[in-house]
Amino acid sequence: MMILWIILGAIGGIIFLVLLIAAFSKKDFAVERTITVNKPLTETYAFLTSLKKQNQWSKWTQLDPNIKMTYIGEDKTVGFISKWESPHKQVGEGEQEIKKLIPNQRIENELRFLKPMRSVAQAYFTVAEETETHTCVAWGFTSRTPWPFNAFMLFFNMEEAIGKDFQQGLENMKRMIEAE
Repeated sequence: MMILWIILGAIGGIIFLVLLIAAFSKKDFAVERTITVNKPLTETYAFLTSLKKQNQWSKWTQLDPNIKMTYIGEDKTVGFISKWESPHKQVGEGEQEIKKLIPNQRIENELRFLKPMRSVAQAYFTVAEETETHTCVAWGFTSRTPWPFNAFMLFFNMEEAIGKDFQQGLENMKRMIEAE
């Protein structure tokens, strides 16, 4: 019986330690990557406002060739929603909505992940003219990990994990837009 109490005490101590670490760990994270495309600013901005086109170059939608896509509203306008559904664990189920468009400057989207885990994130694109034929594109993402799950962020670097996927997506986007 004493061994059982020792085991339960150890488990309780570990749980308490994780909760304590979570109380003092950061909850917010942000990721951003940039790339230069060989297209003028206005063409680049127009291309990026399309969630339907984004689904053609995004790293995540390419993981499942049988992904089910549903669209609500008019693409390239505030309120347009792109929904996805996939059994692939890295794709899951969710939706993305265009929340704000600042012509030739910024696009703001809200991502609502439903499966495998519920969460909400804000994503954005900014565009800046480098030359008449070259545009710098930044793709960013901010989110919050709720307590006590934020304790695991100490062992998982979101900047690194998502950052490489963003970079791959930007490279796909660059190839696609430059081919048009």
